[in-house]
Amino acid sequence: MTKPILALAVAALLSTTATAHDAGDKDAKVTLVYEHELPDVPGKSMKGVLVEYGPGGFSSAHTHPNSAFIYATVLEGAIRSQVNDGPITVYKAGESFSEIPGDRHGVSENASDTQPARLLAVFVVDTNEKELTFPIKK
Repeated sequence: MTKPILALAVAALLSTTATAHDAGDKDAKVTLVYEHELPDVPGKSMKGVLVEYGPGGFSSAHTHPNSAFIYATVLEGAIRSQVNDGPITVYKAGESFSEIPGDRHGVSENASDTQPARLLAVFVVDTNEKELTFPIKK
């Protein structure tokens, strides 16, 4: 991602208050903060999603659209994450991870019970995709 695009995404997430998902005290707050069609890749867009976890907060196990490639960077605190059957890993502020099409995100939670955590997930996805997260049915 180029520096101007990253700067725009960070500015947008710092100024936005719209909430796409805020169902409970421990559920992550998910906000679409950036959306832009890719001019050289017809049918694809880049979408930035701010995920905010309160102390002890989490996102339920989920998948993403089959077209989605995701690059996530922890902005604040620490995030405990598990993709597919890989190890549960803690990512601290400034660290990143990615998900490729078809991945299952089984664990996505704040690593702290006392401090908040935030991450920015940047999706490259089919432009027509409106839902970016699908709960895994148990």
